[in-house]
Amino acid sequence: MPKQATQGFNGRLVFAIAAAALGSAFQHGYNTGVVNAPQKLIEEWITETEQNRTGQVVDQSKVTIIWSIAVAIFCVGGMIGGAITGIVAERFGRKGGLLLNNVLVALAAIFEGASKAAGSFEMIIIGRFFIGINSGLNAGLAPMYLAEISPVHLRGAVGTVYQLVITISILVSQILGLESILGTEDSWPILLAITVVPGIFQLATLPICPESPKYLLLSKGQEMEAQRALTWLRGSIEVHDEMDDMRNEYEAMKLVPKVTLKEMFVNATLRIPLIIAMMVMVAQQLSGINAVMFFSTKIFRMAQLDDKSAQYATLGMGAVNVFMTLVSMVIVEKAGRKTLLLIGFAGMCCTTILLTICLAYVQNAALWVSYISILLVILFVVMFAIGPGSIPWFLVSELFNQSARGAATSLAVAINWTANFIVGIGFLPLQEALGGNVFIIFTILLALFVLFVYKKVPETKNKTIEEISSMFRQISYQ
Repeated sequence: MPKQATQGFNGRLVFAIAAAALGSAFQHGYNTGVVNAPQKLIEEWITETEQNRTGQVVDQSKVTIIWSIAVAIFCVGGMIGGAITGIVAERFGRKGGLLLNNVLVALAAIFEGASKAAGSFEMIIIGRFFIGINSGLNAGLAPMYLAEISPVHLRGAVGTVYQLVITISILVSQILGLESILGTEDSWPILLAITVVPGIFQLATLPICPESPKYLLLSKGQEMEAQRALTWLRGSIEVHDEMDDMRNEYEAMKLVPKVTLKEMFVNATLRIPLIIAMMVMVAQQLSGINAVMFFSTKIFRMAQLDDKSAQYATLGMGAVNVFMTLVSMVIVEKAGRKTLLLIGFAGMCCTTILLTICLAYVQNAALWVSYISILLVILFVVMFAIGPGSIPWFLVSELFNQSARGAATSLAVAINWTANFIVGIGFLPLQEALGGNVFIIFTILLALFVLFVYKKVPETKNKTIEEISSMFRQISYQ
């Protein structure tokens, strides 16, 4: 590694990254994936519980509605958590906000873990709502903290860690949900309550780490504290250059009034990066990744794999997602953000075209068409993980200076969860109406996203926040 690449990269920084990311992104990923495996078991339990209460035969459609609410309420909580990120980040700090957020984890674990013993499916819904708020807050606070503690030349790689932990935790939830482990009639409450483990890990490790130096200097005006935090993170007293950059940003901030939500939309210098941040978040969710993840087991079954093989193939897909996010983490500083977004979205666009063709013929075609469908699903995940999966989370922190970062993150994260919710609610009815042709919608959307990224998204690799801000000032004057 060249000297610049290793500069600032040390054990303490790794520890701070792990403390912040593992305890937060894990909740986001684990609770996204955990409900898939035990769905049938929990639905049977809901039927039984409702029958015991009413003494009548329960209609399956009622059970489906209850289950849909339990799954979707997670995204509703995410929207709320995302929307209050800015307030929490400014009032309690990035580290303080992450630590405080674990109160919601404890509540969620108690409600979900005790639901079966209490004979109350409402407790699952309440627990999912709490962990949704927690995940929405994490999705804003953790990437913000990671971006602010990392050196400029490592910001992209460190920012990718959040998505990497999401992919790992989805895989963990799929493995633990196997029938041979916790996907059983007696063990599924434990499967849901395990979400408390990363919370305990974070409460044990994050207090050792300092608050974000940028938050201490730029939001609190505590120069000595900021220098102490930066010295701890870099493992060196040679932090003068970085402190100078932060002081310059601090001086520039003093000239600008505190940014309000209204200002974000009225001021062109802020509106342009805000539209970019929000569009990239929408693109991530409407790219069809959730649909493909959801549809994967069904596609594998269409390819005449039995239930168990289809489940293992889905696990394999999760593992590919983890591996490719690791690849993205290594190459993001070399290739740049814009390039990886373009490659990812364009690759996904081409894959959905081929997948639509295969799905149209898969029912009455030769077996090799089915196997091509499986390969295309895996290729789609590879393309997503290369850029669109990880970059949107930290790009928001890169596009704004300290005074606007909290408000911008709130809006972008809330938009991300809203888009996630729309896909979650809308995909099944669309898929029932259109069958395999549902992917045509994603093909069109992906083509539009490629065009948007190409035209509007700037390259932020190795640029300081001040350089990025001046770039937007120039654009807004044109």
